[in-house]
Order: sequence, then structure tokens, then C-alpha cells
Amino acid sequence: MLAAIDHVQLAAPPGCEDALRAYYAGVLGMTEIPKPPVLAARGGCWFQAGTVQLHLGVEEDFRPAKKAHPGLRVTGIEAYAARLAARGAPVTWDDNLPGHRRFYSEDPAGNRLEFLEPVRPPAPGA
Repeated sequence: MLAAIDHVQLAAPPGCEDALRAYYAGVLGMTEIPKPPVLAARGGCWFQAGTVQLHLGVEEDFRPAKKAHPGLRVTGIEAYAARLAARGAPVTWDDNLPGHRRFYSEDPAGNRLEFLEPVRPPAPGA
């Protein structure tokens, strides 16, 4: 029986680790977590924020994911989008998901990332 998603794996080109660290830690505010030594020898890097883990693995014939993407739930989406934009990350708003505010961005390898926050319905009588 499935209980939760443990992590999401994205691919990246060889030699991209410094750019990934700058983006995932510096821009998104995630913490790099150590890879087991046998996996670290393959390159790439892993990041975590709360219970969310993103693993970036090196792929020789890498092509960025333009459609497939992780959907990352955030709090304070307007401020979070401003943080990304201020650090040079692209922010593209999309209002097509009812009940949510969301935007898309791309990591330095060109992988698509979705950031979303549920919208609270107005209180009765408001």
C-alpha cells in the first residue's frame, strides 16, 4: 500500500552541480542533503525542505523536462514568487487550476517546476 512520495528525481546534465546548488539552496531555500557514497560517485545532488525531497541525477544524454514536473506546495506564494524573481529565476503565473494560485519556473538545467498554494474560500458573510 502506498503511504507517501519519498522523493522526486529530476535529471540534469553532467557538471551542473554548482548551478543546481545555487538554485535549489540559494534561490528556492532548500537544504542540500548528503547522498550515500556509492550514489555520490555518480554525480548530482539531493535537496530537502521539510518532508519534500528532490533528487537531481546526472544523465549523459540529458534533455530537460518541459511538461513533466513536480508540483511543490508553498505558503505565501506571492512572496515566494517575488523571491525567485528577485534572484533571477523565471516566474510564469497560471490561473487555470481552480482553487489554487500557481506559477511555473525552471531550474538551471531547464526542468519545469510548478509552485502552488490552495486559495481559501471567503468566510461566510465576508
